Amino acid sequence: MIKREDSFAAIDFELATGVRNSVCSVGLVVVEKGEIIDEYYSLVKPPQNKYHWGNSRVTKIYAKTTKNAPSFKEIYPEIEKRLKGKKMVAHNESFDRDVLKKVMEYYKLDYKKLRLPKVWEDTVEIFHSLGAESAKLNKLCEYYKIDIEHHNALSDARATALLYLISLKLRQEQESMITEDN
Repeated sequence: MIKREDSFAAIDFELATGVRNSVCSVGLVVVEKGEIIDEYYSLVKPPQNKYHWGNSRVTKIYAKTTKNAPSFKEIYPEIEKRLKGKKMVAHNESFDRDVLKKVMEYYKLDYKKLRLPKVWEDTVEIFHSLGAESAKLNKLCEYYKIDIEHHNALSDARATALLYLISLKLRQEQESMITEDN
């Protein structure tokens, strides 16, 4: 059965530094009626193209990688058309939601115009509530046999979307088991 929650956008950001407006890549996956219908990925030149070595070690993205990449403001129209008014899903949603707000604030873009929910669906919280031993993205992907190139923003966003769809199915199964027991 297809429900409203089967339609959403999943997002993931990678950062160049510990500052939440230092986006160096973004991945977006749009799901309609339980099917991935669109994906978007871009490298992003962070403010002053400044990087912390620790972030680059994890993401494999360096200043030389993004020296000719567009700024967040330049790619924002692509992001806006995929997110506006959508139900949002992220792995550790408070992080990605805050990054989106902070980078939009930095570039003087109006977050409210996106009409996004105040709180997003969070696959970390969802899988903890479902009893997962670990809610780390790479561990969940390993368990559910989802291919992932961890810390690639598009791969992480795709994995998050697939995990969210799995969680919907798991919740539905739990609900029908409870109903059958009553």
